[in-house]
Amino acid sequence: MITSTRRVPPDKSEVRIAFSLDDTSDIKDVEDLAQTFPDLEQRLQPVPPCMSLRESVQVYKEHCRMAREFQHVKHEISILEERKRKLLAELVEDEKVAVEIVRLEEEFQRLTEENRSLVTLHSERRQQLERLCLANRTRQDSS
Repeated sequence: MITSTRRVPPDKSEVRIAFSLDDTSDIKDVEDLAQTFPDLEQRLQPVPPCMSLRESVQVYKEHCRMAREFQHVKHEISILEERKRKLLAELVEDEKVAVEIVRLEEEFQRLTEENRSLVTLHSERRQQLERLCLANRTRQDSS
């Protein structure tokens, strides 16, 4: 640790500047960050830094941050892929339901038309029966 003190006039306060060539604050952070990332390929794993180089420690910390972000994004992707799979299954089911609805509507139209035809035929046969009954009565009355 190097400390420097400068003489200043009595009306000004003394200023002390201290710095160390062996700043270990980043190293402590690196020890806290020492993580493994099992989801990452071996070639993408963060390489432990050279502790004597501050830039190496910074690169390592950034690499760890990116690895955590990668894990987070990969997790989100898996959640979204699962959601997509469920939505596609729902879509297939909805398409089956839509086909069934079309089939039922066509069947309803066919049965409705068949019902109309049968009602018309029934009405015609009733009128025919009434005419025959009336004709039969008039024949019986005239005999």
